[in-house]
Amino acid sequence: MSDFDSTPTEMIEISLSTGDINQEYFNHVKKINDIFYDQVKSSDQKAAYIFTFMLAFLISSSDGRSVFTWARYAEENILSIIFSGLMAISSIIVILSAIIVVLPRQVGITTTMFWGTWPKHRQLFEQAAARSDTKYLFHQYLENADALSMIARKKYRFVGVAFRGLIVTVVSYVLLLLVH
Repeated sequence: MSDFDSTPTEMIEISLSTGDINQEYFNHVKKINDIFYDQVKSSDQKAAYIFTFMLAFLISSSDGRSVFTWARYAEENILSIIFSGLMAISSIIVILSAIIVVLPRQVGITTTMFWGTWPKHRQLFEQAAARSDTKYLFHQYLENADALSMIARKKYRFVGVAFRGLIVTVVSYVLLLLVH
C-alpha cells in the first residue's frame, strides 16, 4: 500500500481562467506528480518482490533456515561459520529493508491530494475554487511533488539496501554451498 492513493492527474482537465500560470507549466507539474507517484508505487512493488523472494528462499531452503540455528555454528568449519553468519545478517537486513520501504511515510508537507489531511485542506480548496484561483492549484501540485519526491527518495534508499543485501545473501549462499 502506498502513501498516496489518488487518481492519476492526467485524468484531470483544468482550464486556466486567471491567466496567471502558463498552461504548459501547469501540465508539466501535473506530469511530475504522475511520474513521482508511479515511482513511489514502483518502490513498493520492488520491495514486495524482494520480500517474497526472501521469504520463499528461507522457507524452501534447509540451508537458508539453518543459518539461524546455533547448532550450525557449533558444528561447522570457520568458512561455513563466516558464510552462514553473513547470510543470516544479510537476510535479516533484506527483509527489514523491504518492510521499511512499504511502511507509510510522513513528511512535513500536506496537500489536498493526500486523503489523510483532506479535512484540513477542504475549506481552503473551496475558497480557491470560488475565486477560480489556479495559483492555488498550481502550488498544491508543486507541494505534492515535493512530498512525493521526499517519499520516493526515502523508499528508494531502502530498496537499494534491500537489493545490495539480496546480492550478499545470494553470494553467501553460493559460497556456503561450495564449502560444504
